[in-house]
Amino acid sequence: MQVESETVAEVTKRLRRAEGQIRGVIAMLESGRDCAEVVTQLAAVSRALDRAGYKVIASGLQQCMDSDDPEQRAANVAKMEKLFLSLA
Repeated sequence: MQVESETVAEVTKRLRRAEGQIRGVIAMLESGRDCAEVVTQLAAVSRALDRAGYKVIASGLQQCMDSDDPEQRAANVAKMEKLFLSLA
């Protein structure tokens, strides 16, 4: 199952933002910033990554529902559920 191009663009944007946040966390660590500030930023990065993953899964679920074959739809939904649970 392919990720739709619109979703790819949105998820890529989110991941690039998270990439910047990670660079910021590294800089915070290297400059000796307070532990609580570092952990707060790590939590923000984690949420951003989770949201990107959930967006990909939501797109996949939508594609699953579009299938005309009930058996294929059920197999796709099961696959997406497993992916969802891997992020939870």
